[in-house]
Amino acid sequence: MTTTVSAYAAPAANAPLERTTVPRRAVGAHDVLIEIKYAGICHSDIHQARDGWGEGIFPMVPGHEIAGIVTEVGSGVTKHVVGDRVGVGCFVDSCRTCEYCERGLEQYCAGGGTSTYNALDQHGEPTYGGYSTHIVVDENYALRIPEGISLDVAAPLLCAGITLYSPLAHWQAGPGKKVAIVGLGGLGHMGVKIAHALGAEVTVLSQSLKKQEDARRLGADHYYATSDPATFETLAGTFDLVISTVSAPLDFDAYLSLVKTDGALVNVGAPEEPVKVSLFSLIGGRKTLAGSMIGGIAETQEMLDFCAAHGLGSEIEVIPADRINEAYERVIASDVRYRFVIDASTI
Repeated sequence: MTTTVSAYAAPAANAPLERTTVPRRAVGAHDVLIEIKYAGICHSDIHQARDGWGEGIFPMVPGHEIAGIVTEVGSGVTKHVVGDRVGVGCFVDSCRTCEYCERGLEQYCAGGGTSTYNALDQHGEPTYGGYSTHIVVDENYALRIPEGISLDVAAPLLCAGITLYSPLAHWQAGPGKKVAIVGLGGLGHMGVKIAHALGAEVTVLSQSLKKQEDARRLGADHYYATSDPATFETLAGTFDLVISTVSAPLDFDAYLSLVKTDGALVNVGAPEEPVKVSLFSLIGGRKTLAGSMIGGIAETQEMLDFCAAHGLGSEIEVIPADRINEAYERVIASDVRYRFVIDASTI
């Protein structure tokens, strides 16, 4: 039997979010019911609520940076108990049988994973995200949030944290490696923290110098303004790994010039418009232009444990739910340092 819970939803594309109710399925044998305490606001929430990535499913309850407490478990649940601190990220199911799911890469599920919101579940019902008071998920898709990380700063780790941890781990950022993070926003600031904790030499590339002091505090060794043409001349051929976190199209040829031979430029931002690149920018140095999503369940848990061990969490501004629409406009204006987090008790 389904129940209804309070939520904030966009009733239509580009419409302001408003308080409403949405259904949650009954707790099945392998499900957990989570009382949501905090939900991060990701720029992808805005893209989807405004049909920036294609036609959405409305009404839409965004939110895939979820932290809360287990309040009920199904009869067959073995991974969680009532009272556990847990998180839910960008997906709540996958086919579980394809080669990628079997390798712990559920984020690349060949059968098509089920996003936490703006998707249809295996029964054809819409999924609703974390801008709500409760959520029901399969126990296998709920992450353990370690003690030592408060739930408010942990919530953005379920997207922003793993989105940067995954490529940093895959491309083996660490001692002796020079890493550049393009953009110091919700994603980028976690990239700086994680890359520094991994032991890499970290450079921030941002449009202006206004966040230089913050970048140093977060762990950056160097900081350059990309609005200065001399930056690209000064840093040519410098980096083993450049990770772009921005959602606007870049001059990829310019940024590839910063990459060493056999290095990589990895994009985790998702511009709405197509981008251009000259293949000569790749051929000349056997360089890689790549993309990366989030991480699988095991890697996301690894990231959470890593952050707990190194005392890492997101830099946040906690807001009540009635300020979500204001927060959206501030995210677009880059007026947040560095992640809005909704106090779900205000929903």
